This record gives sequence, C-alpha cells and structure tokens, in this order.
Amino acid sequence: MISWEQIHGAMTHFPIALLLFSFACDFGSIALSKFAIARDLARISLYGLMGASIASIGAVISGIVLTKGDVWGRGDLLWHHRFIWPAFGLLVMLSIWRLSVRDRMSRAGVWIYIALMFLTSGLMAAAGYFGGELIIRGG
Repeated sequence: MISWEQIHGAMTHFPIALLLFSFACDFGSIALSKFAIARDLARISLYGLMGASIASIGAVISGIVLTKGDVWGRGDLLWHHRFIWPAFGLLVMLSIWRLSVRDRMSRAGVWIYIALMFLTSGLMAAAGYFGGELIIRGG
C-alpha cells in the first residue's frame, strides 16, 4: 500500500513544475510580445496555472492528512508551512484573477501579475526546500 508520505511527495511535484512552467511561459510571452507566439505562450501559461492550482489541492489535502491536521507545526514543518500557505493562497488568487481577466489585463496589471507569480514561485521553492529537509532529517 502506498503511504501518505509517498502520495504527498508525488502530488507536490505537479504544482511546483506547472507553476514554474506557467511563469516561464508568461515571461516568454512578455519577452516575445512582438511575435505571434506571445499570444500562444500566454494561453499555455493559463493552462499551466490552472493545472498547478488543481494539483495543489491534492498536495494540500495529502499534506494535511500526513500531518494529522497540524497546519502549522514546529521546526522544519513550521518553516514549510510558513512558505506553503502564502504560496497556496497566492496560487489560488492568481488563478482566479487570470481566469477572470484572461488576456484583457492592463499593462500595469501584467507587471503586478508577473511580480506576484515571481513571489509565488519563490515561496513555493522555499516550501519545497523545507519539505525536503523534513524528508532528509526524518521529521
């Protein structure tokens, strides 16, 4: 039988990878804005972001089950949660924002969105680091 540690470990990689992929596509669409491919990259980014949001729900549920409902914790778990909860909140918020405005974002809105995607990616990476520390240290 598969353990919750294995389920959570497997589930977490999808939102991390899809979020970073989405951010890269967004950045590419801005960098290549003068080319026709920019619109396609923006659309692909939306799909990646939606996938990351959906996959993050499984990662969060399996994490809550794994910690037996301890949504804050101590030590590395505390650090993991300090980063993952804001990352999860931002990921969901960015998904709702992006889904509602699609490609009708103002110039300022695009830069705010990109800055928040960068912040979310950093928070997710830090949460992943401390999640890895939990595994390495046996916590």
